[in-house]
Amino acid sequence: MKFTIDIDCTPQEARAFFGLPDVTALHETMLKEFEERMRSSMNTMDPEAMASMMTSGMPGGFSGFGDMQKTFWTQMMGMAGAAQNKDGD
Repeated sequence: MKFTIDIDCTPQEARAFFGLPDVTALHETMLKEFEERMRSSMNTMDPEAMASMMTSGMPGGFSGFGDMQKTFWTQMMGMAGAAQNKDGD
């Protein structure tokens, strides 16, 4: 037996329902700081500073786009292999 439940709510309502903290003010502050740093790096046109800022903003500590791409492909190949094994059994 299978049940499907659709819940129509905003992301803010969902976070409040699950008791997660409201981090809107923190998000706005961090976004403003990131924008200011981006503008100052673009004004100086220092590629190393821009690369460093982009790397520090990447989730999970990726050291560059190459690492992110490698991780993505590894996960995709792992899922493809699992699907193939499932179909072959």
